[in-house]
Amino acid sequence: MKLLKTLFIVVFALPTMLLAQEQKDTTAVVVDSVAPVIEVELERAAFESTSLIENQTNRVYSKGTIEMIMNHRFGLVTGTNDLIGIWAPANIRLAVNYSITDRITVGYGTTKDFRLQDFSLKAAILSQTVNRKMPVSVTYYGNASLSALPKENFYNTSDRWSFYNQIIIAKRLSKMFSLQIGPSYSHYNVVEAGMYNDLFAIQFGGRAKVTSGISILLDVNQPISSQEALPKSGFSVGTEFSTVGHTFQIFVSNYRGIINQTSNMFNQNDFFKGDFAIGFNIGRTW
Repeated sequence: MKLLKTLFIVVFALPTMLLAQEQKDTTAVVVDSVAPVIEVELERAAFESTSLIENQTNRVYSKGTIEMIMNHRFGLVTGTNDLIGIWAPANIRLAVNYSITDRITVGYGTTKDFRLQDFSLKAAILSQTVNRKMPVSVTYYGNASLSALPKENFYNTSDRWSFYNQIIIAKRLSKMFSLQIGPSYSHYNVVEAGMYNDLFAIQFGGRAKVTSGISILLDVNQPISSQEALPKSGFSVGTEFSTVGHTFQIFVSNYRGIINQTSNMFNQNDFFKGDFAIGFNIGRTW
């Protein structure tokens, strides 16, 4: 019971003590044609951050924006003398993203576990509008990841590579609620015997605002495959608070891979059997 109370305070109660200002990002798009200029007002972004705990959101920052990211996952909470996983081995990722246009962002990240180096691309395909002529936002996210482990771990250089692709469909339902759904495809050039190289999954997530700068987040990921050793579903819940230029998420999750294809393909932690860890994501933009 003491452990559950501690987790509640860390994930939900602590962030609500901090007040923040809502980011202002409603924009207008001008469409040029032979006819008179028409202004189309875009809906405010469905999510404050580019990440929804373990997955990407549809958010793409404006041209010239630089985003620094730190993702941290403590060890699994076992109830033993490990201070709710804080003293246990942790996984961490540092990354930087750059918006080369208002719709396209490229990024690079490095992750501790397996020494992964990931190169990403995110592109806003459609944007939700206030007049509801475009009811949802559609965004593509993909990455290519290279393991930098010593060469004796691989037969060929191509064995180091894995890939991830996802289409994110998001909608801002109201000032308080936003939802998204995202089918994804993961591929590893080399996997263990008995596994398939490819895995499909479907992600569902949402945000409920508590105050102008504090939100409750939910992120669920369900792998889809016919292989016998199907990875466990991902489940994460937490709190986000934000100011202009900063977002901070603290949560509990049964994923520890951080890189999407790693978590999708190899996760064997069952959240509802007590296999979860505390984690946080920090984002800073300029």
